[in-house]
Amino acid sequence: MSGDGKCKLSRRRVVVSGRVQGVGFRRSAWSRAAELGLTGWVRNLPDRGVELCFQGETGAVDEMEDWCRVGSQWSNVRGITVSEEVPLDDEKRFEVR
Repeated sequence: MSGDGKCKLSRRRVVVSGRVQGVGFRRSAWSRAAELGLTGWVRNLPDRGVELCFQGETGAVDEMEDWCRVGSQWSNVRGITVSEEVPLDDEKRFEVR
């Protein structure tokens, strides 16, 4: 927590490559984000990758990024790219797109 009593919010966009479509990756990401109390979204990409954008308390965002490096039980993550973004004020939940 910062000195004013508020948790520091972070937002990250992650693109995951490898065997990540058709293996429960998005549903597992939704479940993990819910466990961590994150908001944002996850979606399939035309190149067979998956893109996620999530925000919440910095420690939880770090944990979600770590999860993305491994993925769901049946996925085979080959790589990820990560970028920081400005947290949004109006996002209320995590959704599968």
